[in-house]
Amino acid sequence: MLHHPPEVRGYLAALTARCADLLRSDLLGVYAGGSLALGGYTPGRSDIDVAVVCRRPLDAAGRTAIVRDLRHENLRCPARGLELVVYRAEVAAAGGPEPGFEVELNTGEWMAYRATFDPADRSSADGLFWYAIDRSILAEHGRALVGPPAAQVFASPPDDVLAALLACSLDWHLASPVPPADDAVLGACRALHRSRAGRWLSKSAAGQAILAGPGDLDRDVIEQALRARAGGPPLDPDRAHRFLAVVRADLTQRRSGDG
Repeated sequence: MLHHPPEVRGYLAALTARCADLLRSDLLGVYAGGSLALGGYTPGRSDIDVAVVCRRPLDAAGRTAIVRDLRHENLRCPARGLELVVYRAEVAAAGGPEPGFEVELNTGEWMAYRATFDPADRSSADGLFWYAIDRSILAEHGRALVGPPAAQVFASPPDDVLAALLACSLDWHLASPVPPADDAVLGACRALHRSRAGRWLSKSAAGQAILAGPGDLDRDVIEQALRARAGGPPLDPDRAHRFLAVVRADLTQRRSGDG
């Protein structure tokens, strides 16, 4: 059971019911992922991440109906926004690195709207690595709102492939014109912890775990990121950028088998 605010639980119940009405026998399951699954959901800050798994490919009408019925204007999201992805069962179970989605919907009062029906239409500048990373988290921690347990539906990419995807996620932050903030630093901690320990934690828990362990990372940056996430002052962008670069190098070294 998800231990989250009543408005979030009610929203997830309504979203699941709409998915059942739309997909009927083609619906395999609906799963909460991201911060909801990892225990890091923060009201007023976090997104609601949901993966829907269907048995067969969706036609154009089915994809359009999902976007129409689940977008914020027709089902009010109580969080910053909804990040919803629909996968075919075979894609969810394959453990591949590709996006592979049927529908991607970003919608919410504080989120830029986006609806995409084909991974080929997704700009590489936006990052094509997020989907397989999200499916890895779902395989380990996904919460079934309806359907079989997430571990029976999703598969994580092999560790070497996942490490490459995580390195790509850090490259994306390093190349961004926006200075890295606490979310990027703690996301890097989560990536490093997954690489070292082989399991996912929430971003804040991963930051705490890295602080508690050995290593020569800039611990002040992690502590600053944790404080900033709790409402404290922003990070020094130069130190945060250097931190991401060091973690990226660590991931690359581990991927090559030298770490």
